[in-house]
Amino acid sequence: MDGMAPRSVVLVAYSGVQLLDVAGPLEVFRAAADVVADSYTVELVANEPVMTSGGLPLTMDGPLPDRADIDTLVVAGGPGVRQALFDERLVAWIRTNAQRSRRVTSVCTGSLLLGRAGLLDGRRATTHWVATGTMSELFPKVSVESDQVFVRDGNVWTSAGVTTGMDLALALVEEDLGRDVALEVARWLVWFVHRPGGQTQFSGPLVDEPSGLLREVQEWVLANLGADLRVDVLAEHAHMSPRNFARIFRREVGLTPGAYVERARVEAARRALLDRSDGVETVAARCGFGTAETMRRAFHRQLGVGPAEYRQRFRRTAHPVGAANT
Repeated sequence: MDGMAPRSVVLVAYSGVQLLDVAGPLEVFRAAADVVADSYTVELVANEPVMTSGGLPLTMDGPLPDRADIDTLVVAGGPGVRQALFDERLVAWIRTNAQRSRRVTSVCTGSLLLGRAGLLDGRRATTHWVATGTMSELFPKVSVESDQVFVRDGNVWTSAGVTTGMDLALALVEEDLGRDVALEVARWLVWFVHRPGGQTQFSGPLVDEPSGLLREVQEWVLANLGADLRVDVLAEHAHMSPRNFARIFRREVGLTPGAYVERARVEAARRALLDRSDGVETVAARCGFGTAETMRRAFHRQLGVGPAEYRQRFRRTAHPVGAANT
């Protein structure tokens, strides 16, 4: 960046840290520094040899630094946080350096360390869904938002489980460098869901492989997305009463018939938007939505973005990461 020093990102690790909590944000910031030259420097720091929870050793860039030029402090999570909460030296360092940093962030259960340092009192925060109860119990002054990808409260950002650290890092890049840079980084990391903070942290595949007692019905749905796929029609195809069909379908598939049909149509439309040049209205009609507005609402429910924005993100020509631009 012309005339500006790189923003210093310091990522804090400890023994038992989750590898993806570290690697995800690190790759986002380093990719951003390739897209916009000298936008970030990234350091991975700890005061001990670090073995990840998966058994891989990490090489640190150095010990916990003693300086006042940290722009973004990132505290990773993982099973090792249980012991780290009792590391008074680490907690004190986080507390002191949070006051020196422009913004303080955590990934997954790293938020528990922010809570232990007193940085979340009176704030909204999130963490991995399995640890929300623990956070509420340990830190009753924190307003825990259990079903968010990430939460921003002032200059403190907390993210949910594991891969949501990448969503958080992309949001930070967007705040610093703009939306176009964040989307370009997401594309080159093949990370579609640059999810907004308010979106649910649960995000599975849209449509699983057909299986179970109603496999034939699922396959018929996927082959006839433009047809009338109301419950009574599907029940007739399965030779069942609508009530019995709906009950068994939900038991076998884990979704109501209506939810399954919507997911299948969104998946087909998503592929069509990338592979074809047809207009949104044409894709909506072909995939059984009827209108572009109906498809838009379904996309927002399933993917968090509309069809036009989805197409723009992934059909746009991007610069290779490594070919820096300013």
